[in-house]
Amino acid sequence: MKMDRRQQKTRTAIFNALSRLLQKKHFHNITVQEIIDEANVGRSTFYAHFETKDDLLKSMCSDIFDHIISEELTAESSHDYSDGTHDIGELLEHILCHLQDDKMEIQQILSSESESLFLGYFKDALKNLFKNYVNTEGLKKDQIPENFCVDLMAAGFVEAVRWWVKNRMQYSPQDVAKYYKYVFFQEKE
Repeated sequence: MKMDRRQQKTRTAIFNALSRLLQKKHFHNITVQEIIDEANVGRSTFYAHFETKDDLLKSMCSDIFDHIISEELTAESSHDYSDGTHDIGELLEHILCHLQDDKMEIQQILSSESESLFLGYFKDALKNLFKNYVNTEGLKKDQIPENFCVDLMAAGFVEAVRWWVKNRMQYSPQDVAKYYKYVFFQEKE
């Protein structure tokens, strides 16, 4: 069901409120009342959009992932892969650039008790992307199922992101994508 402009504006205000609060405190310490106050919406309005605070986080993650985990790459203010080859390396770099753009928010989420919730949503979104890039040629499907490869690739990239954030994103998105590609695709540049 498509939202009207008023509903979308309210939803965006709630997302922005949670993002601002995440810059100040951990997710588990944020109350629904604080989100409501920060977004300047009523309690019934909040609950018309989200059942719980975790539901809000899940929806926010879905909106983020629907944009950044896309095979249709557009020019953005911090990066432009729109004219590229759209290979797995560029797609991973695109994702990492977005995560770097939202560095503070990502670090807050990954240091909160909802880290596993966030990373679970991230992994599920990645699986859909990796299904298109898993190399099944030469694999005996009865020995190595495609969904095993997809799950392993998605889990590996989630762990690569955790490692990158833990190391204060000191490596470029291009380097992290290159490291990942080398490990999972044995691609050297």
